[in-house]
Parts: sequence; structure tokens; C-alpha cells
Amino acid sequence: MKQSKLNNNNKPQPNIGWSGIFVGLLVLILLNSLLFPYVGNQPVKDADYNTFVTAVDKGTVTSVNIKEGRIYYEVAGRKGKQYFRTTEVNDPQLVDRLLKAKSPAKGGHIVFTKQLPQKNSPIVDFFLWWILPGLIFYWIWRAGANKMVKGASGGFLSLGNSGAKVYAESDVKTRFADVAGQDEAKATLKELVDFLHNPRKYTALGARLPKGALLVGPPGTGKTLIARAVAGEAHVPFFSISGSEFVQMFVGMGAAKVRDLFRQAAQKAPCIIFIDEIDAIGKSRDQAMGNDEREQTLNQLLTEMDGFDATKGVVILAATNRPESLDKALLRPGRFDRRIIMELPDLEGRKAIFQVHLKKVKHGNIDLDVVGRATAGSSGADIANIVNEAALRAVRLGKSEVETDDIEESVETVIAGEQKKGAVISPEEKRIISYHELGHAMVAAMQTHSAPVQKITIVPRTSGALGYTMQVDSGEKHLMSKTEMLNQIATLTGGRAAEEVMCHTCTTGASNDIEKATQLARAMITTYGMSDTFGMMQLEQQRYKYLGGASSLTCSQQTAKDIDTEVRDIIRQAHDKAVGIIKAHEPEMNAAAKILLSKETITGDEFMNVLKSYEKDKE
Repeated sequence: MKQSKLNNNNKPQPNIGWSGIFVGLLVLILLNSLLFPYVGNQPVKDADYNTFVTAVDKGTVTSVNIKEGRIYYEVAGRKGKQYFRTTEVNDPQLVDRLLKAKSPAKGGHIVFTKQLPQKNSPIVDFFLWWILPGLIFYWIWRAGANKMVKGASGGFLSLGNSGAKVYAESDVKTRFADVAGQDEAKATLKELVDFLHNPRKYTALGARLPKGALLVGPPGTGKTLIARAVAGEAHVPFFSISGSEFVQMFVGMGAAKVRDLFRQAAQKAPCIIFIDEIDAIGKSRDQAMGNDEREQTLNQLLTEMDGFDATKGVVILAATNRPESLDKALLRPGRFDRRIIMELPDLEGRKAIFQVHLKKVKHGNIDLDVVGRATAGSSGADIANIVNEAALRAVRLGKSEVETDDIEESVETVIAGEQKKGAVISPEEKRIISYHELGHAMVAAMQTHSAPVQKITIVPRTSGALGYTMQVDSGEKHLMSKTEMLNQIATLTGGRAAEEVMCHTCTTGASNDIEKATQLARAMITTYGMSDTFGMMQLEQQRYKYLGGASSLTCSQQTAKDIDTEVRDIIRQAHDKAVGIIKAHEPEMNAAAKILLSKETITGDEFMNVLKSYEKDKE
């Protein structure tokens, strides 16, 4: 996207000019005269004192001039006159030596002179060393202060410029059609667009334009994209700036940037201001903060939001992943009147996002239902990356268009990395890996309320995974029951159970399974209230749920110890259940392992066919 001429940062920088060139040449001339002195057109060469005395005694020196601790002398020789200089030393016999020396070129005597050092008066020294530097520093301070107050851009010490990227209404090409999977957010923002187009329809009833809307959600859900779409639909200038750009080293500079931003917006109204990652300046003002610059910047932002007239059509959109860290004064009505939640898209939303991004690539008949279910939990940015990886794979394979299998493989590439085709794994390790992955699949297949197995592979990936079992729910799920969570923990322990039962060993391959099982069991007790001992008691406080959900216990040490005991019991019971399932289906495990070792990758249908064939034999 091309940047508009409205951007104040695009002003041409001032030229150096002839005065700057003249000063530069003058400095070069002075340095050259100090470092490389000349007499006429002859350079003055450096010599040591012994060479000078030897030349005097030989009678080749014609003139000597002692000045400021240096001796300059002229030598007459076959090559003509040459000029030298040496350092003056404490030689009491130098004057007598020069008076007695003979120089045939000068009538038998050396022309000898000595200049006395000249000293400035105390008044001149005081001016040069005290008054002049003080005036220079005062001028620099005044120039910086004026720039900061006026908010001028460019030039020397530009401290007040907001630094916002400004796009004209013709430059913003994004529309609501380019944003998929966020229907609720688009419906809310369409009202803002309609207000900017038809303000009289709302003001006739006394309604006022909301000053601000806060976009909240996980990374990659399209907060910045939908803000640009609002500006594109409204056909108004779009000011875009990151919250971190307001944070400066010196106190007051961030506040000056805020003032300049709103001043520019008032001149271009109606317009939209978008502040990305507003938590960089909008954190709660508490004692732990201790940053005067950030607090002053936040105070200035609050003041500006209260001060501007909403009827002029200036709308502030802000985005953050950490709404719980924002200051309460920033979130109150009259500043950010609306909070728009942009969650991860559901199945229909993911299918719509795939349709948007598939328009940019050549593709055949894509099964959107299959790829939509395979990407549960993916954001819009993840899906864009998956489509791009699928297009790259199609090019590598020499295809003319992207197909469904390209997208399915790109999903695995994004999740687990590229296939390590050159990895060398011993037959015994490959056997253990195959039983490990089949253990997950077997326990999942023998339980109710478990997601169906879609794929089992023992092909190593660049992420470090030596194999994996992919489960895909048949539909979209928004809730998980206690039974489903216990079954999921049992499925996670199925890999280690298969190693113990079928291979009579245990390996490091279950490390990721152990991590996930422990997290899930702990969440059942501390977050979801699924413990018979503690019941519906909050034992853990979750923060930053949109950024992975860091949590901390809110209980005593004894209670924490009891939680650990209960987590251990849940995982142990799930592991015992998995061991029982594996022992009851050893023949099926052996048959499936034989197929998996030969093909390295099997589908969920192939695995279920093995189980169905043994069920028929039992009947």
C-alpha cells in the first residue's frame, strides 16, 4: 500500500546548502594546514633534532625560525630549497651554535629568529572558554524545547512529531469482504462506518458517535486488518501507530507525540486513529509501574480523548492482547465505549477464511469441510500461512493448482514442521515409535467421547517429533465434559502404555504427552472445579488468556501439595486404563504395527479396518 501525501513524515528533508559546503571546506583546509603545513608551495617535512644539528654543523641550513615549541628551518641543497621542522628541546648551546654556524647561501651566516608566544587577555579567554560554550548549549536547549512544544516534524531535534503513518482514503484498499470469520465484530463496526457516512440519522435522535472501540483477542485474529477495513469502508483518512512508538527516553516526549497525533487527526476529520498494542502505554497506573514517562503519556491520552469533539467524526480504534492490564480510566465509557472481542474462528469462520485466501492462488476443488476441521484452533494468520505453504508445495510437486492434499500436508507442516526424509532411525527405534503412536490411536478408538483418529505416521518432522497421531473432531466443540477430559488424558498416556506392554520398555518419546496430561489434569482441579476434594473452588488465577494463559496458584502450600497428589492420582488412573486397553488388544496392535512399519503413514480408516477385521473374527 502506498503511503498518502498526508503523512507528515514525508516532508522533504532540508538540504545542506552552500553554507554547509563552505563550512565543510573551511574545516578541511584548517585541518590540512594544521596537520600538513606548507611554505609557499613546498611542504614542511618532519625531522628529528639530531638531523637538525647535523645540518647546522654542515652549513646547509640557511634560516631558522623558532616558534611555539617548534624549530622551522630551511636547507639549501642540490634539489633546491627544502623546509623541515623539529621539536624544540632544552639545549642551552643552540643559540651559540646558530650564531657561530656559517651558511654560504646567506653570506656566511644563518638568518635566526625567535617569536615570543602571544597570550590572550583574561577577558578573551573567559569569553572563549565560558561564555561561548554556554551560549551554544542554551541555543541547543531552546531549539529542542521549541520543537517539542510545537510538535514540528523534521529538522534538528524533532521531538514532538507523532510518527503516525497516515493513509488517505484512496490508499486504504481493505474492505469488510477481506475480513472473514469475524461476523460479530464486523456487524458492530459497520455501525461506526454508517455513523461516519450518515451522522444526521443518529444525531436526530440524540445519539452520539462512540469515541473509541477496543479490539481484543489472540494474536493473528485480524485486529489490525479489520481496523483498516473500517477506514476503507468509511473512505476516511487512516492514522496508524503502535503504542510502543509513544514510549520515549525523556519525560514529556511521549505526551508531545500524543498531542501531535490528535492535532493532525482534528485537521483531517472525519478520520480513524488506530493504536496497535495500546497496552504499551495504557498499563494500569500502580506503584509497581514507576515510569513517569509512560504515566504522563497515558494521562495525555486520557485528556485528549476527553477533549476532542466526537461530532467531528474522529474515531479511535485500539488493539491489545492483554485487556486485563489496561488502566481502568482508559476503559471507562466516554473513552473506549465498546469492547469488540475477536476470538479464534469457529468451523464456519475458518472455512470462510480459507475462501478469502484461496482467491489469491490457483486451486481446484478444495474440500473446505475437511481442511476446516483439520485446522481447529487456528487463527486467520495461521490459515493464511497454511494456504501459502500449500501453494509452495504444489509448485515443488509441479502441479498446476492447489489441491486438498496440499492443504492437509501444509497443516502438518505448520504444526509439526517439514518431513525429515534423510533421518536415519534404527529398526528397533522405529518399532517402538510405531507402537507408541498406535497406543494413542488404540486408546482413543476404544473410548467414547474421543475425537476420531484421522492419521498415524512415524515419519520424523523438523520440530523434533518422531511421529504423531492426528485426531480431528467431527464437529465444532465449545465445551468439554469431565469424562471427555479424562478420556483425553488416557489417550495421552496411551503411548507410554504401549511401550511398556508391547516393547517392555519406556522411552523419552512421551515427554510431550506427559506435559499435556499434567496441564490438563491440573486445570481440571484448579480452574474447572472438577475435583471431588476441592469442588468449585478457585485455586489458580489465570492471566493473559489471549497469550497462552500464564497462571499462578492462589492457595496455601498445604493445598498446593494436595493438588499435586490429586493430579498424580488422575494421571495414574488414566495410565492404568490405557494399559488395560493395550493388553486387551495386543493382536490388533501387532497387525496395525506391521502395516504402519511398511507404509510409515496410515489413515484413520485403515486403522479402524484392522480393528473391525479382528472384531469379525471374534464373532
